[in-house]
Formats: sequence, C-alpha cells, structure tokens
Amino acid sequence: MHQGNKMQFHIVLHQPRIPQNTGNIGRLCFASDSVLHLIHPLGFSITQKELKRAGMDYWNHLEVYEWENLSSFMESSLLEIPHCYLTTKSQTPYYNAPLKKGAYLHFGREDAGLDSTLLSHYKDYCYTIPMQNNARSLNLATSVGIVLYEGIRQRDFIPSPIA
Repeated sequence: MHQGNKMQFHIVLHQPRIPQNTGNIGRLCFASDSVLHLIHPLGFSITQKELKRAGMDYWNHLEVYEWENLSSFMESSLLEIPHCYLTTKSQTPYYNAPLKKGAYLHFGREDAGLDSTLLSHYKDYCYTIPMQNNARSLNLATSVGIVLYEGIRQRDFIPSPIA
C-alpha cells in the first residue's frame, strides 16, 4: 500500500452500494490526490460501466485499494494519521476533526451508514455534517466532497502575516 505522503487524505468507503457515487468519489480522490479504499462487500462490480462513467477516464489513474473486510483494512492502515468516522449519529461537526495532517475519512453504506458497533468503539472520533430542516442525510459523494475539502483547507491553510 502507498505509504508516501502522510499529509494525504484516505477516503474509506464501507460497503458502498451505488456505483455512480463511488465513481464520483473516485473523481474527487483523483482531483485532490487522495487515496480511495473500498471495503467489501460492494453493491456492484468494480468493472461496471456506471462506475467508470461517473469516474470518467480518471479511474485508471486513481490510487484505489479493495479490502476483503474492515479487519483487513484496519490491520494495514499503518499511516500515523487520524481515523475520522462520518455519521449522522454524532453531535460533533466535521470541521472540528483533526485534519491538518491528513486523515482516514470513513463513510458508511448509502442505505445504512457506518456499523453501530464501529461507531460506539470509536465514539470520540465520530463527526457529522450539520443539516437543517430535519434532513436525514446527504448524498454520499456530496458528503465526501464536503469533508475532504475541509480537510484540504485545514491542511493547506497558511495564516496571513499580521500587517
């Protein structure tokens, strides 16, 4: 596995179900020099044309890893960067997550979110995207984009010198 840039973001999709979401997230990863991790079982074949269409011609240039299950991923996630779990079941906003040095950003299935056992085990590392009007959730690709680019903002922010 890629062990290079410790300031990099790693998007971890737990059992994604919709190929177009995964393709769009792949495009986000390519555009931001982030790494994509797909934890099986997937709800589609990695070769499905919808996945490649959504990821366009970037998919072949994307750094993407597939993992048999969560345990195999966790055993090999050796970079010393935080793991952040995105869920609607947290009160802590994503912009409070420690993202300045990169992170593993975990996102759950479109239809179920992250496993409740995982969330309870890592409750101090769970974050949410605040929503109004009783919205239940956002599209997975939209959520990844919001949190990923906040991480890039935190990582790349250079304060202006005081005049």
